Amino acid sequence: MNIERIVITGGPATGKTAIIDDLASRGHYCFEEVIRKLTAKAKDTGDITDLHSNPIALVSDSNAFNTNLINLRIDDFNDATIAKEKQVFYDRGIPDVLAYMSYFDQPISEAFNTICKTYKYDKIFLLPPWEAIYTDDGERFETFEQAVDIYHKLKETYQEFDYSIIEVPFGTIEERTDFIISHTHL
Repeated sequence: MNIERIVITGGPATGKTAIIDDLASRGHYCFEEVIRKLTAKAKDTGDITDLHSNPIALVSDSNAFNTNLINLRIDDFNDATIAKEKQVFYDRGIPDVLAYMSYFDQPISEAFNTICKTYKYDKIFLLPPWEAIYTDDGERFETFEQAVDIYHKLKETYQEFDYSIIEVPFGTIEERTDFIISHTHL
């Protein structure tokens, strides 16, 4: 079966999770963001001690953290075949890892680039920074200004891997979800 793999990405606090939740409530198959699980695990094991900085910048072994993150995203990519759905949505994609690594000036191995070239998504929806909805939810590490910079890194990274990006306009969660659905094949 041909599966349409759709990524919803953007900087922190742009509404990704709310849209993923709305898609799921409408019966769409969605993969949740995996980094919060890794962050919680790193905090629990004491690998992160500063709760106000991004874990990618603070873990004792950023390469191991990023490798684990990429592997979890590959698992989600592959699990789409198990879902037996024609269309699946992801809260962030594999290239997001490289965008954040670039943002934090971490070295990116050729193996990571190869992974991004191998595991290709069908559509990329990018949510722009939106100061009106930006909130610090206790697990958020970035300021709004940093979120803007990350947005640009995400856009740049996806374009480097030859993705056409569809920018999602501001609006209610339902309007933004409707926009995304209207730009997919189903």
